Amino acid sequence: MEEPKRRRFRPFRASRATRPPAAPPVADAAAAARPRSRGIYLLPNAFTTANLFAGFYAIVQAMNGRFEAAAVAIFVAMVLDSLDGRVARMTNTQSAFGEQYDSMSDMVSFGAAPALVVYEWSLRGMGKLGWLAAFVYVAGAALRLARFNANIGVVDKRYFQGLPSPAAAALIAGLVWIATDLRETRWIDATGTDLRWLAWALTLYAGVTMVSNAPFYSFKDLNLKKSVPYVAVPLIVLAFVLVSSDPPIVLFSLFLVYAVSGYVLWAWRWRSARAGRPDPAPPD
Repeated sequence: MEEPKRRRFRPFRASRATRPPAAPPVADAAAAARPRSRGIYLLPNAFTTANLFAGFYAIVQAMNGRFEAAAVAIFVAMVLDSLDGRVARMTNTQSAFGEQYDSMSDMVSFGAAPALVVYEWSLRGMGKLGWLAAFVYVAGAALRLARFNANIGVVDKRYFQGLPSPAAAALIAGLVWIATDLRETRWIDATGTDLRWLAWALTLYAGVTMVSNAPFYSFKDLNLKKSVPYVAVPLIVLAFVLVSSDPPIVLFSLFLVYAVSGYVLWAWRWRSARAGRPDPAPPD
């Protein structure tokens, strides 16, 4: 008799249960789905907003015929514009949003506002020549700001490439302020219409100089944290007294000299290059 065949049973191996992938916690999933909040810094942007308000106020006052208040508002915008960047650096609150917001505010305060103020004050009666000169100024301010933003890390920080837009605005607003103030104090009888050719030439000069390559000293290499001799304090007091004695004349004279200094330095560099001498060093 044949023996029955024995069945070979394979050893039983328990199948490992496949574990499903662990689901992320509910809090993490909600945080991933929620968009990131992009906040802005309040303090420097408050100064920038005040700068924008001063420029808009200058436009409104020019439309109402109050040209002295409009000119003063542009100078106030200059002071606020110089503070927002310093405050941002001191408090370490720089941001890309602040840089763009500052450029847009500068375009209103130092581009559109001075052009509209001088147009309403003097250039309106010149017809096409008047508004074309105002447009040249506005276009020069826009190109100047765009070039500054594009070349911020390329050019020499000791010098501006072209006349800065706040200085150009101070040149235009200073002319309006000094002529209005002298007329109110009865030093002159000339109105804005009488000075239209002077205003037209100065507006064109400011607009073209903003897009030129003339170097203007930026004063950015002055170290305000460095100790100075005692004589500097009386000189600062004297400067405040000088400006307070007659703000329109003093401020307009200072910015007029500064607006010409770029071409003087440009000519000096050209002569030095022809003579083989190095560029003049900035004042210490």
